[in-house]
Amino acid sequence: MEYPNGKIRETVITGLLWKFLERGGTQAVQFVLQILLARLLLPEDYGITGLITVFITIASLFVQSGFGSSLIQQKNIDDVDCSSVFYLNLGIAIIAYGVLFFCAPMVSRFYEEPILTPVLRVQAAVLFFGAFNAVQTALLSREMAFQKGFYVSLGGVLAQGIVGILLAWKGFGVWSLVFSQLANSAVSTLILWFAVKWRPRLLFSPKRLRGMFSYGSKLLVSGLIDTIFTNIYSLVIGKLYSKEMLGYYNRGLNIPSLVVTNVNGSIQGVIFPALSACQEKRDQLKQMMRRSIVTSSFLLFPLMIGLAAVAKPLTLLLLTEKWLPCVPFLQFSCLSLAFYPIHTANLQAINAIGRSDIFLKLELVKKGITVAALMISIPFGIYAMMIGRVATSLIGTFINAWPNKRLLGYSFREQWGDILPSFLLSLTMGALVWGVGQIPMPVWIILLVQIAVGAAFYILAAKAFRLECFRYLLDLIREYWNKGKQKRGGKRSRGI
Repeated sequence: MEYPNGKIRETVITGLLWKFLERGGTQAVQFVLQILLARLLLPEDYGITGLITVFITIASLFVQSGFGSSLIQQKNIDDVDCSSVFYLNLGIAIIAYGVLFFCAPMVSRFYEEPILTPVLRVQAAVLFFGAFNAVQTALLSREMAFQKGFYVSLGGVLAQGIVGILLAWKGFGVWSLVFSQLANSAVSTLILWFAVKWRPRLLFSPKRLRGMFSYGSKLLVSGLIDTIFTNIYSLVIGKLYSKEMLGYYNRGLNIPSLVVTNVNGSIQGVIFPALSACQEKRDQLKQMMRRSIVTSSFLLFPLMIGLAAVAKPLTLLLLTEKWLPCVPFLQFSCLSLAFYPIHTANLQAINAIGRSDIFLKLELVKKGITVAALMISIPFGIYAMMIGRVATSLIGTFINAWPNKRLLGYSFREQWGDILPSFLLSLTMGALVWGVGQIPMPVWIILLVQIAVGAAFYILAAKAFRLECFRYLLDLIREYWNKGKQKRGGKRSRGI
């Protein structure tokens, strides 16, 4: 889909505002609900669901199969394209569920956890919801109709929270996590079908699917590789350590993941269709990509480093002392996820210009490094594994940036030059916040003081050093504030 040159900036910014609202609102609700669930459930409950997450995620990727991204990336689509993708996804969901159903006992024997058989069989039902809403989700992204996406996400999260808390309160343990996820998928799918008017028709074209396959298949393979290696730590921890330790790892990963999903996920959800719309204008593509990296890094670096600095008092206050062993995992996860804006912007730009073949090659290189780092670190213990994960994330920023030096003229040297001020400022802020945390005070006071000191230091320092992104965000806020005042003034005038 193409946008007029004068509208692309307004479209992207409006989309970002709604995407931030969607992510921020739903993640805030989800954050509160996760805290309540963590207080009601035990670490081993999260460990059990963590053991099967990788299998569900891999099967979901086959259901999505990369064709959703193909629908977004292509300039023109019709009912034949959409209906063909819908029926293909539904067929794959049926096959994938059958495979998981019959393989569930083998997974249970591998981890020596009998309860995994029924848990995996029930939770695998989310595959069918994924098949029913994949095309609708792609159409929302294609049209950048993120206002509707806000209601979809919020409805799903509220359903997840209500079901999960009620079942956990009644003592259902791990099943409260299983059925809450099913409730999220079911309600989100239902709202999507009301929000998007498209309906599948009795149309199916293998030829159209083959046309999308060259692009979508590479994204599928890339997604499979990324999913396996993203979850490889859960697989290894679940096998070599206890399910309680896996529960601590998953809780430590959960909080920073919510933040990254909100900030980086919002930008990612908007920037891909926007980049695809101007894929033939490489100068404009580079400018949008640079803005994505600089803005998301300016926001995400202080959030991640600050979160690592307040990890202990935050865990004690929100999750109680029983979750204290998750603190190191939370800190390492923050450092690893802090680099995601660079990964995302580079990979989205590569996909937007249709070079999913390069995307796949990059994934193969990075995962080879991940395996090497994991094999080297395993003998030295679980924390050495976490250090290796941070190192591979940092190395990945250079690998992902390499092709864009040739494709867009935006090298990793330029990229790091753009984000280095925010990174150094965030490290300084993190050291200051950690130092404040050493002052003997009640936990809730420590946390409030740390947050206030960190936020004040970062904003004032960004202003003092005149960071370009800080000025850009202030100008953006002023621009939309003034527009809002003009609209409100116009309404009052018409009322008079």
